Amino acid sequence: MSFANNALYSIPATHAAAVNEPLSSLDAAQALRGEITLSLNLRHAGVRQVTLRYELLGAAGLPVVFVAGGISAHRHVVASEAFPENGWANALAGAGRALDPANRRLLAIDYVGADGKLDVPLETVDQADAIAQLLDVLKIGTLHAFVGYSYGALVGLQLAVRHPARLRKLVAVSGAHRAHPYAAAWRALQRKAVALGQLQCADAQGLSLARQFAMLSYRTPEEFGERFDTAPEVINGRVRCAAEDYLDAAGAQYVARTPVNAYLRLSESIDLHRVDPTQVAVPTVVVAVEGDRLVPLSDSVALVEGLGTRGQLRVLRSPYGHDAFLKETDRIDAILVTALRDASRQETGENA
Repeated sequence: MSFANNALYSIPATHAAAVNEPLSSLDAAQALRGEITLSLNLRHAGVRQVTLRYELLGAAGLPVVFVAGGISAHRHVVASEAFPENGWANALAGAGRALDPANRRLLAIDYVGADGKLDVPLETVDQADAIAQLLDVLKIGTLHAFVGYSYGALVGLQLAVRHPARLRKLVAVSGAHRAHPYAAAWRALQRKAVALGQLQCADAQGLSLARQFAMLSYRTPEEFGERFDTAPEVINGRVRCAAEDYLDAAGAQYVARTPVNAYLRLSESIDLHRVDPTQVAVPTVVVAVEGDRLVPLSDSVALVEGLGTRGQLRVLRSPYGHDAFLKETDRIDAILVTALRDASRQETGENA
């Protein structure tokens, strides 16, 4: 296969000796962090130089699984000896799990635009093309699988359309082939909250409010009814409901780690997302959640119908709605065990 000639890349000094070596020769490296500079042909801006930060965890020679989460996820999936801070998916990729880095090499990125430096709209197509270039640079011909949650599922679908030879299996959790109009309306209101904050020179407050709106769409009325079913209080002359502390904390945490412009670009790219399911040329497991307010079950069914014999549908019933993948870790893991086992069988058949 050929590798991209226009991808300039660098790896931190601790790994400098490995810059020009094939990935398979990095036997001593159990965990790598680095960044590459790509010439990426963005759908709405033409060729731009963008920086892509990645983390690769696991011993050389293990099958490589790309793991991608929601728009607030990043390259650090799970804690390791080299990078001990908690990852965004510790419970999904710990010891004994399907994504245990002792058995599979995990690759993840900070999404294009996550640094807040892009001033143009992004699409999931752009994320998929960036990942393909990253695989070229790392000399990874084909991924054992791509596991995508929420936004990551959208990116995985685009990768399966545009670069089907780069992955053997796709697991798309809580993500479909289009943005549902109801979900797009939620996000439009969130972006208006950000715009209002900017007009008031209160960027952090606007972004915090947008995140709090988002939390209501990620979860369900059933969960809120169970967790926050206490009477409102009058505090300093204002009525405060039981869920407000939770929402305030969620907003503050998000503001602390997310540039406003990064949020806007990634939110917009969800609404711009479109895939023709018939063009997805990779075996795909679609995982849907009953009660998901952002990705209705009907959209997941339509996606699987379009996939035909390449698609499988798994449905979870959970009070956590869209965020079920972060909470129902045992049930998600059981699905991944089967999906990755099928990918191994497919790989064995190809090499027979």
